[in-house]
Amino acid sequence: MNNHSQQGNHKKVINFIPNGEFYYKKALGALKRDEVEKAHKFLSRAADLSPEDADILLQYAILEIDMGRFEHARDLLMAAHDSGPEDPDTLFYLSEVHVNLGYLRDSIRYAQRYLKLAPEGLYRDEAMDIIEFSEHELYGLPDDAEGDGRLDYILDRGRRLMESGEFREAVSLLESAIEEHPEFWAAYNNLALAYFYIGDTEQAEALLNQVLKGDNGNLHALCNFAVFHFYKQDAQALERVVSILLKIRPMLVDHRYKLGATLALVGRHAEAFNWLRGLQRIGFEGDPGFYFWLAHAAAMIGEEKVSRDAWAVLVSMDPSKEGKEPWLRARIPDTPENDPKFVIGKLNSGEEGLRLLGLFLTGKSMCREDILTHPEWPDVEKMSTTEKLFLANGLGHRLPGRDRGELLYNRVFEATDLLYSRYEPLGEEDMPILEMWFLMCSRAIEESYAFRNPPAIAASAEYMYRSSLQSGTTKKEIAESYGISVKTLTKYVNELFRFLPFPRS
Repeated sequence: MNNHSQQGNHKKVINFIPNGEFYYKKALGALKRDEVEKAHKFLSRAADLSPEDADILLQYAILEIDMGRFEHARDLLMAAHDSGPEDPDTLFYLSEVHVNLGYLRDSIRYAQRYLKLAPEGLYRDEAMDIIEFSEHELYGLPDDAEGDGRLDYILDRGRRLMESGEFREAVSLLESAIEEHPEFWAAYNNLALAYFYIGDTEQAEALLNQVLKGDNGNLHALCNFAVFHFYKQDAQALERVVSILLKIRPMLVDHRYKLGATLALVGRHAEAFNWLRGLQRIGFEGDPGFYFWLAHAAAMIGEEKVSRDAWAVLVSMDPSKEGKEPWLRARIPDTPENDPKFVIGKLNSGEEGLRLLGLFLTGKSMCREDILTHPEWPDVEKMSTTEKLFLANGLGHRLPGRDRGELLYNRVFEATDLLYSRYEPLGEEDMPILEMWFLMCSRAIEESYAFRNPPAIAASAEYMYRSSLQSGTTKKEIAESYGISVKTLTKYVNELFRFLPFPRS
């Protein structure tokens, strides 16, 4: 009787895992209540969970259009359009987003497709207005004045993927575009950059040579070659390409910008300033990169007012640049990461762990350009995979974290930053703990240690180091400072002990 009663009162536990449809419905409810911010949050989550659900992508895109985020809206609409049969509503909003982005021929094409599928549809009048407006704006212009909106979209999408560190995705997108358009030279150039960023310099240079073979004198390919030679520290090859670039007098604004930015990057500041300042004088309003390189080139040749004005515009676009002004180099703190000779010494060490320390310090240094252009900068092609990933991370490229290997490295980077933040700004007396840490990292990565719980791992490294020097160091003190328990700290100290840099047998 008692057993039967207990079973009758036992509650069955059902695990509930929210999916894209769940968040989509919550978003629709929020929109009905005019709670736009909540709806945006729910739709973003729904799209992450159901990236091929056309209804979710369409609704998310409509909200992005309302908020003026046309580029992201176009990404969502293109994904919705590619996910299944043509949907009239998706076609209409593709027309609307393209007219807002200035791709008028594409806006006409999508509006016409909408009217063909839904001649009496809800957006019939709006579609006809878009066609009328776009045709009026295009009247009298040559057929090639606007370019190909679809190809421009691919290039823009590839660029944004690379900027967010998603190089593999960029490679896939651009390779598909080249298969469809074998003479899409701009895609070749961007694909070469993507391969270079993931460390495949041989493939990157092969692509650039293919561009120059098919389009002799392609400025973007020549500029990209200059960038590759600069980072590889191949001074002779760099000088050969730069001597060609200095003879070029491009007419297109895009080409002038590319040339000026490239010359600024490789240290030809006077010539870079002439091109970039010339663009500014004719009313060119560039992206953050334009103002960064203009300010940088101007500062290097003593044009401080121009540099300050350009940097002010840059900061208005990207507030994170405040405090990193190029004219502040004279006030760089005297710390190890800002000593190129010290960092280069680590980079050329016989121990991989110390080379990882050098790569990490390169990313933190205010003298990064001096380090990257140092005659003794190591050959990137000869770096290990781990070294290349530490270099990429230091230069701001983030791994998406979509497989076990990427997750491992992301945890290493997180633990490293936590440990570094405890000793920032660095002094010479802080180097031993970082040397110990990176030697441990090298050995742990070699053995595929998972680096789960980065705060506990950073805490364990600090405890092992400090307790070896100060007998009064307690686990409780270290654990509390990292927000973990003493039990967790002890667990990870025991796990990491075998990676301490004792001489190997």
